[in-house]
Amino acid sequence: MTDAHDLQGVARYAAAAREAEGQRQQALDRLRRCRFDTIAVHGLYTMNESLNFNQGAIIEPVYLCSSQAYRDSDEMEAALSYQVPTWCYSRIGNPSLYYFENTLALLEGYGGDTETSCCATASGMAAIQSATDPFLAIDPQRPNQKINFVSTCQVYGGTFQQFAIRKAQERGLECRWIINSADLSEWESQIDDNTRFVYGELPSNPGQAFFDLDAVIGLAHARGIPVIIDNTVASPALLRPIARGADIVVQSVTKSLTSSGFGIAGAVISRKNITSRFGSDEMRADFAMYLKTLPNRDLGQNLSPMNAILSLNDMRTLRSKMDLFSRNTMEVATYLQSHPGIEQVDYLGLESHPLHPLASRYLFLVDAEHDPQYGRPTNRYGHLMSFRVKGGAKATRKMFDAFQRIWRATDLGRIKSVATIPAISTHQQQGEEGRKMADIPPNMVRLCVGGEHPADVIEDLEQALAAIEGAVPVQVPLKFSVGGASGAQLA
Repeated sequence: MTDAHDLQGVARYAAAAREAEGQRQQALDRLRRCRFDTIAVHGLYTMNESLNFNQGAIIEPVYLCSSQAYRDSDEMEAALSYQVPTWCYSRIGNPSLYYFENTLALLEGYGGDTETSCCATASGMAAIQSATDPFLAIDPQRPNQKINFVSTCQVYGGTFQQFAIRKAQERGLECRWIINSADLSEWESQIDDNTRFVYGELPSNPGQAFFDLDAVIGLAHARGIPVIIDNTVASPALLRPIARGADIVVQSVTKSLTSSGFGIAGAVISRKNITSRFGSDEMRADFAMYLKTLPNRDLGQNLSPMNAILSLNDMRTLRSKMDLFSRNTMEVATYLQSHPGIEQVDYLGLESHPLHPLASRYLFLVDAEHDPQYGRPTNRYGHLMSFRVKGGAKATRKMFDAFQRIWRATDLGRIKSVATIPAISTHQQQGEEGRKMADIPPNMVRLCVGGEHPADVIEDLEQALAAIEGAVPVQVPLKFSVGGASGAQLA
């Protein structure tokens, strides 16, 4: 039992925390008045914090300690009951995560009229699970309810597996796939009173599917259903779904946000007071903070402090990188569109793409109208594109194997150009039927154009396409490190 003296002591710490929260809110309000680039560069790390707590360090320090010490039992009680800010244990919170989460929350909410919060996770897949699972719990008032959720079928292969296998097959939940996401009537036909959330990826990986986000939000909200958007490919530099009314955004931070390729990270960003007929008042009021302090505290899907700071550092130049990558990709897509060895090019920036007019209503380089280089709203369509090679799977693999500068890997959003064949890599486990539904044929190559000069990327594509009819490409020696998944090593 806590006596009066103890209550007074806890109250003292709680009062100090309220004062600190007021100062933090003032700093947030000042930062919200800044442009996107300023938010990305500075975040919530202030000069006052640097001089008073971090030896004057102008860059956010990495706090690698696993836990925090307390002055006395009163402060410990206040902290562990969430009455004061704390990083009692890095599985729950950490100063390095605080810097990263607050910056990303501000970037995703930029230009909107609502506050946002963020919960960092160990990967993009952990972010998807964190964002969706709370809505799929059994409702005590309706224990026999047949729960369903609605998602576009053109999503990253890991997302497809999580929904189709982990949720539908293993847990008996109903996943209702949207085949043509640009058809609003298909969304209408799939949403009902048992739908817990709707989910979409904009633009989709790898096929560049796109849908009318505003219309889908209107449909879902009319039924009291939250909208969750994977904004990994576009990033907040080109699209901010929350500012348009979406409830939750998930990010595979590993990709567009951290183009260096260092580290793995994910994030769930939410607006305050999400739309949802399901869940507690606490969950609806601040979904990301609810995740951080309750479900993810117990499930342990935390991000490491080092990966948080690596990601934060990469995010500082997000707008300029997405502008560069987008311009480079446009040049490469234009080249491929006219190549006789290419069957089809999927890039939303091409006027020939059937979804180009729709995407052009949504995808804009943030703050271009305030940039002396542009001075007006400017469309940008991102770094991800795909193309289909004439001659089928065999010709596609021959061309792919001939790359000399473009990296063969399953990564995307890198400073270096990276390509993969989704049917044999990222979407392999989806199965032939699933790939057919999502329109991922064996002759499709996903290409993410990086920061190289586009002429050099085009030169590599040109020589690789010539290899289809020409000589066999140079064979790379078969040497595998011990750290490979199989543990095999060949000389």
